[in-house]
Amino acid sequence: MQEQMASVPFPSSDRRWKLVESAMRRHGHRGTALIEVLHTVQESFGYLDDVSLRFVASSLHLPKSKVFGVATFYDFFRLKPTGEHTCVVCMGTGCYVKGSDALMKTVERVAHVKAGETTPDGKISVMTARCIGACGLAPAAVFDGEVVPRMDSAKIEDQFRKWLDSETHDVALEDMPGVHRIPHAEPVLASV
Repeated sequence: MQEQMASVPFPSSDRRWKLVESAMRRHGHRGTALIEVLHTVQESFGYLDDVSLRFVASSLHLPKSKVFGVATFYDFFRLKPTGEHTCVVCMGTGCYVKGSDALMKTVERVAHVKAGETTPDGKISVMTARCIGACGLAPAAVFDGEVVPRMDSAKIEDQFRKWLDSETHDVALEDMPGVHRIPHAEPVLASV
């Protein structure tokens, strides 16, 4: 026998909450669906804020501490908005040995931000990943969901300058050899 759960009111009239509610309903409002529901919130709103985490906790009848704990434990959840563009630099062993630390120094010099930060103008968010699974392409980075192989400081600086200097903010990556689109354009291994 399945018990009826009282519906928790949406935090706002934003229609994206209906997507979140649909995901919870699909999983029977069970606490075991927490990670899936958090993914839905992040896909819908771009990140997990305090309001959304509290809503999920109430809706799934979980302690707020558990929801906050899961959201902060897993690197793929973001607790603040990202910029228009994202750069994820792989720091896995293969990439690190081939120079990903130098890539991060270039990013810091050009964009004046460190891993986990967004430029003050909101154009670029920089993240690192423990490994993006592209060791044969080391050092690799992910620009707006596209894996860019065999990165070097000149390539990363060029891309950042295009992003920072662009008026339209719509900079294509097709000019870079070997670029590969990742399904679900959000880097899931990124840490913030």
